[in-house]
Amino acid sequence: MYKVMIVDDESWAIRGIRSAFDWDKYGFEIIGQFTSAYKAWDAIQEAKPDLVFTDIRMPDITGLDLMKRAKEQDPDMEFVIVSGYAEFQYAQEALRHGALNYFLKPLDIDLADAFMAKLALHFAQRSTARNHLLLDALTSSDPNELKRFLPHPNDAAIYYYRVLVIHVEGEHKDFGKLMSMEEKPVHAVEVEAGTRKRLIVLISEHRDGLEGHWDKLVQAGIYTVGISSIGSQLHHMSKLMKEADLSASQAFLDAAAGAVLYEPKLHLAKPCIDELYRIIQESQFDDIDGYMNGLQAYFRDHRLGMCEVVYLWNQAVGILTNAYAMELQDMELEFLNYAEIQDRFECFESLCGFLRDVLTSIRQGNSRSLQEGNILSCFNRMIAYIDGHFDQKLYLKDLSAQFFINQVYCCQLFKKNLGKTFSEYISELRIKKARKLLKQTNLSIEEIAIQTGYVEYYYFNKVFKKHCGMTPAKFRKSEQGRSGGP
Repeated sequence: MYKVMIVDDESWAIRGIRSAFDWDKYGFEIIGQFTSAYKAWDAIQEAKPDLVFTDIRMPDITGLDLMKRAKEQDPDMEFVIVSGYAEFQYAQEALRHGALNYFLKPLDIDLADAFMAKLALHFAQRSTARNHLLLDALTSSDPNELKRFLPHPNDAAIYYYRVLVIHVEGEHKDFGKLMSMEEKPVHAVEVEAGTRKRLIVLISEHRDGLEGHWDKLVQAGIYTVGISSIGSQLHHMSKLMKEADLSASQAFLDAAAGAVLYEPKLHLAKPCIDELYRIIQESQFDDIDGYMNGLQAYFRDHRLGMCEVVYLWNQAVGILTNAYAMELQDMELEFLNYAEIQDRFECFESLCGFLRDVLTSIRQGNSRSLQEGNILSCFNRMIAYIDGHFDQKLYLKDLSAQFFINQVYCCQLFKKNLGKTFSEYISELRIKKARKLLKQTNLSIEEIAIQTGYVEYYYFNKVFKKHCGMTPAKFRKSEQGRSGGP
């Protein structure tokens, strides 16, 4: 909800503004009304509304002066002027200083609904644009860019930062209020990273203001939240974001992860690596099933997380490719980061299942149950299916079962016939479509991400930048510049 304040020295005018518009319908909430501009100014400084309706002539501070003061501190705060004076110079000055509109009293009810619809669209577009800019700033960790978006209200010598990554369901939460302690306020800046994913940057002058209260988040109905360590420098922001995202990725291992603090436990994963190395070195392939079954139980019992999953996967890739370079040369065994692992595998069980299939394939010497011609026919049908469904969530495990091809052999077929891995093939299809939509449509970047198979805008941003060298927003802007578009 967008926060609204109404300021007018006449009570009847405030009642008229309140009743003229359907606030709830368009996502607005009136948080205060004042007949004194001085009191309104104090409230504006404290509550920081998104929108202020104000009279232009008042006995203590004029509406124009109120707007000028507010915009000096917060240029994003919007104003609508409501006045009983139809003089053009008032309207001209109000619009020149950034007012969204200028209405005459009494308000024309017939115009109210159309105006509110335009107002809601303006705020939605502004919010989307600001979200993109802030996400770009956070991912670049440029301190100068971050200062433009993150509140530092008191010019304190030191500020502390903590990042949360939250998988949300249902209504919006006020994370600043949830986290604030008495006399130790916490400012929360929220960034949409997907349809159900939020990045929350918490900022406080007091380190202990960011130390706890995670039970409040759970009580508020948030079922997964990743919590970074605490940093005191803006250039730490990308590190804090990664920590929070890794912690939230606990859902890869446990769907009901709850609140997860960043706490790497790589030393506890080392015995799993040592055991895999033993199996490979001693060719003890009869131990595969016991190892894989025990692996999932070990991770669960020791509450290991995504840091340890990444460590396990990349160590396993190194061990396997060193021992069986020829046998696995066309396999999709490559070093991955945590986001790539989540994109490729549905869950930790699925990752373990793939490693089991690789080890089983080595033990069996890559024997085939189908004739080569039949396998290629199945593979070609799979490719046709992928070409028509790449905008959906696709996992190699499911496709292999659907088209009756062992997923290990399927990896080899991709490299042999297409010269790329399964993941590379799908990414190229998705990015090609994304580029086309960015060039040829006015769809929002979030809508394009969804239409090309990326639920998380944050991850789509990273993949697109990896392929194209720039973010989707910058790509669209550069294409508009080439074509002379708006």
